[in-house]
Amino acid sequence: MQIRKPNPGDRPEWDRLYAGYATFYKVDQTPEMRDRVWGWLHDPAHESEGLVAEEGDRLVALAHFRPFARPLTATTGGFLDDLFVDPETRGTGAADAMLASLEEIAISRGWTVIRWITAENNYRARAVYDRKAARTGWITYDLVPGR
Repeated sequence: MQIRKPNPGDRPEWDRLYAGYATFYKVDQTPEMRDRVWGWLHDPAHESEGLVAEEGDRLVALAHFRPFARPLTATTGGFLDDLFVDPETRGTGAADAMLASLEEIAISRGWTVIRWITAENNYRARAVYDRKAARTGWITYDLVPGR
């Protein structure tokens, strides 16, 4: 399994994976939304970056991440926005490989933490996360502007 940045030829497979991720979380996602995110991943001026896991001639996982400032500690961390493994490939180590690659990136950039959130009922992914990271005691809130 090779972990690498997505390239332009990956678009159809990336679309398939990202649509699967949106379906898993029951998020209505349009092709225009995927166009925007794909653009971010290939825009050096945008903070979002991506990784894909390739096995043979097929993409089996994707991850999107970005740096974030940690003012209280005067450091920078990395935030893992999305991690999705094709259901047919789960259990093959793709998630572990993606997290290991992201950890290498974090070390090379001097990030002090990699942080992410997941759904409470995402039990399969949480089994991986519980092996790889410490669950925090923080509660997350969303304030929707204008609502």
